[in-house]
Amino acid sequence: MKNCVLLIFVTILFSCTQMKTEADLILSNATIYTVDSTFSIIESIAIRDGKILATGSYREIRRQYVAREQHDMAGMCILPGFIDAHCHFVGYGRKLLQNVDLDRTRSFEAVLERLSEHYRAYPSEWLLGRGWDQNDWPVKEFPDNVKLDSLFPGVPVYIRRIDGHAALASSEALKRAGISVRTSVRGGEVEVKDGKMTGILLDNAMDMVSAVIPPLTKKELAEALLMAQENCLAAGLTMVGDAGLDRQNIELIDSLQLKDEIKLRVDAMLNPDEENLQFYLPKGVYQTDKLRVGSIKLYADGALGSRGACLLEPYSDAPGKAGFMVHEPDYYNSICERAYKHGYQVNTHAIGDSAVRFMLQTYADVLKGKNDRRWRIEHAQVVHPDDFSRFGRCSIIPSIQATHATSDMKWAAERLGSERMKGAYAYRQLLMENGWLPNGTDFPIEDIRPLYTFYASVVRKDHEGFPEGGFQMENALTREEALRSMTVWAAMGSFREKETGSLESGKWADLVVLDRDVMKCTEDDILKARVMKTFIAGVEVYTTGH
Repeated sequence: MKNCVLLIFVTILFSCTQMKTEADLILSNATIYTVDSTFSIIESIAIRDGKILATGSYREIRRQYVAREQHDMAGMCILPGFIDAHCHFVGYGRKLLQNVDLDRTRSFEAVLERLSEHYRAYPSEWLLGRGWDQNDWPVKEFPDNVKLDSLFPGVPVYIRRIDGHAALASSEALKRAGISVRTSVRGGEVEVKDGKMTGILLDNAMDMVSAVIPPLTKKELAEALLMAQENCLAAGLTMVGDAGLDRQNIELIDSLQLKDEIKLRVDAMLNPDEENLQFYLPKGVYQTDKLRVGSIKLYADGALGSRGACLLEPYSDAPGKAGFMVHEPDYYNSICERAYKHGYQVNTHAIGDSAVRFMLQTYADVLKGKNDRRWRIEHAQVVHPDDFSRFGRCSIIPSIQATHATSDMKWAAERLGSERMKGAYAYRQLLMENGWLPNGTDFPIEDIRPLYTFYASVVRKDHEGFPEGGFQMENALTREEALRSMTVWAAMGSFREKETGSLESGKWADLVVLDRDVMKCTEDDILKARVMKTFIAGVEVYTTGH
């Protein structure tokens, strides 16, 4: 009799187990923000073949699913993997591999010291650097190349400003690029004072030097991308939008993804040179599980920090300057028409209110009203009050980088004056136009960490807590809006919201595990949050301490 009872019990237990659906991985006992349409918060998630099988309570998932691998997350916070909607992934890799890091230098003398230390340790044909910002120096003016030439005689030195829209070149670098006092560049400037070149180059003038710098080999570039990826995964990033790539870069990324060496998903925005356009546009959008090529990146103007952003009225601190457009109007019209014909997005860098207005009108001429093309204005930093409504009228998407606001806030008012500042870094006002917007960092211009983006979006202070009460808080985002802008709305920015960006059944299991709940912790604790694990397609690609 006892044997019969035991047999029945085992049979029932076996039957119950057989009725459960098999998963590869179950994560339980966590605070999981799905970022679905209702912003559901759940406890457990089941994953199979890289995708989410189900989400729900601990009991629901345990009752319905069984997995070979199960993890008790001890109450940690799980979010969809962070998506950087606008960055420079390849450029960041290059910076890591071949540039002297000039970030957070507090004087030109500090820049020279870092360059000297690097050159003594790693002498090379060219001395390259990036990251200086004269707005952080006691004398907030562009330097000249006199000291560069003295310290590095005969050496081509080329150091780019933090925003990538200005650079200082030594006399040898200018010579190799064929730049003289008579050089004139449309959409750029070779600075000349007292009849001599200072070495400062703005926007398109920089291309002349870039063209003569020996390029990285394919092997070196692959190494640079893997270095960049390592930092991205540690920051909780699972997808990046690279704002401006050539065919060779894209094909290398594609090949490394196919070999599973690059695990990140990449939205590759095309540089608009003719080779790229002729190769990709006629074929339509190219998409794999990890790579999408479906947009063109244009530049309308320069940057506010270097006074290259194109304004409707002159700069408040430089009455003789109003910035400039990088190309003639017909250039933008032509590319927009071609993009529309082939089903491509257009994502245009536009910072000044004049550049923003011009691109909104250019887009409107092609789009002709409401649509789902999702053409984007990248940065949209200064918008005239009359122009906000133009975003909504033609479904034009502002793509923002919240840390630009907190990086620029100490000097932006000097450039713009108090009246124009009302339409600057106006993220809430921009959000209201379409009800969503993608967010990013623009790294390596800003720090790579998405949690800093979250903090800047919500708190609008620097990391020392300045200013008290926050910067123009009427345009802060809520925590939910900020998280959406870095996940599902960022995915929408590249038409991938059906595959990623939220933790819902059928989507890729791209997620990040944090050591604290940034949706509820104090403002100061947001900056203390650490990424514990990062998963892409259900595979753990980063663990803290490894």
